[in-house]
Amino acid sequence: MAAPTPTKDRITCHILDTTTGRPARGVRVRLSSPGSTRNSADPTLPPTLSGASKTFESLTDDDGRVKSWLPYSSATASGDVPVYTLEDVLGDIRGPSRWTLRFDVEGYFADQGKDCFFPEVVVVFNVQEGQGYHVPLLLSPFSYTTYRGS
Repeated sequence: MAAPTPTKDRITCHILDTTTGRPARGVRVRLSSPGSTRNSADPTLPPTLSGASKTFESLTDDDGRVKSWLPYSSATASGDVPVYTLEDVLGDIRGPSRWTLRFDVEGYFADQGKDCFFPEVVVVFNVQEGQGYHVPLLLSPFSYTTYRGS
């Protein structure tokens, strides 16, 4: 019997707007994988990924969640559509790796006609091979909190 197809990626996040007590819908989020650089905190660790960093993006859904990621292609890209999945990238990494989530806070609050202090929230976190991660963000125009969720 084949293993069931996962319904969500191994790295997910959600955002709650603490000023409204509701999920933050429509927030642009980018997820970046590590490149082939060494861990600056421990240079004895092997490079985390051979090749260039991979970037993914998504928008939070009506429940403020990102459950799956699409490859990111910048507006200045040559027209080539990137073809890779988060599972492909995670499957190529051996050992620990460092990932980055970038939340477009300014865009979210601007859509509501509000100013904010932090235009972007950047969360850098460590990923262990084979594990899943959920990164919640509690957000207001002038503060934020994040933690490792389940």
